[in-house]
Amino acid sequence: MSLDAHRTVLLQPAVDALAIDARSEGTFVDATFGRGGHSRLILDRLGPRGRLIAVDRDPEAMAAAREIRDPRFTPVHARFSELHPVLDALRAGAVDGVLFDLGASSPQLDDPGRGFSFQFDAPLDMRMDRTRGASAREWLEQADEAEIGEVLSSYGEERFAKQIAKAIVAARRRGPIRSTGQLAALVGATVRTREPGQHPATRTFQAIRIYVNQELEELSLALPQALAVLRPSGRLAVVSFHSLEDRIVKNFVRSAARPTLPERLPVRARDLPAPRLRAVGKPVKPGADEVRANPRARSAVLRVAEKLA
Repeated sequence: MSLDAHRTVLLQPAVDALAIDARSEGTFVDATFGRGGHSRLILDRLGPRGRLIAVDRDPEAMAAAREIRDPRFTPVHARFSELHPVLDALRAGAVDGVLFDLGASSPQLDDPGRGFSFQFDAPLDMRMDRTRGASAREWLEQADEAEIGEVLSSYGEERFAKQIAKAIVAARRRGPIRSTGQLAALVGATVRTREPGQHPATRTFQAIRIYVNQELEELSLALPQALAVLRPSGRLAVVSFHSLEDRIVKNFVRSAARPTLPERLPVRARDLPAPRLRAVGKPVKPGADEVRANPRARSAVLRVAEKLA
């Protein structure tokens, strides 16, 4: 897929949130390179002595990143939960901004061979990095009914999780579920009602993808690392597409902005831990024009925070 075919959601607001103009000679991190929409705009705004480090776990994203010939740019194949050791290895020191654009990218979703989408009949993979970990097919072959149901319920908020899990286990007794088409048809036959305009398998595919890639766990590990590597007044910008992701980001910023201690602990107010972050503005959502041009943008939320001294 070309760069033109991939529309980066909330591109301008997310890069604006990093406040690069005020520190154009600083160091910034694009923790989710994807196809480089954010990285290219950051490079356009950086000064000649600025530095951008781009991280992505997807080897195909890294292949795209290596096409950028710019001495200010360093791509690294890694999970964003490895942010701290990546920056240590590069001797980057404290950074001025970290940007996360969460979830699967359009190139991943639109490539039939990746197995992310029920719109194509393809091998059931769903891994963001196909060099590591078990695929969705491998997980479905060995997980028991209770585990499958829990994943669909917790990560997909699927109200028919138990029924789908039961159907999956029954189906695999007749033979392995190897393709996205098989899984989508199975869920479609099990889930008889769904929100208007939504495919019956939407929540199931979302849940399995999140689980296989450990996306929520990765985010929970990455956010404290991002805070640790930011210099005072450095910015954290996170674009999320799922209520569970956004909840993690919101709670992280809130807890860092308003440290609390257990109730009834005899501690004076002045002895409370100092806030480490402050939220910047209100959450930003795409406008109607962006959603019309790119329906995948409709659930996006951008949250921004600044590190305090």
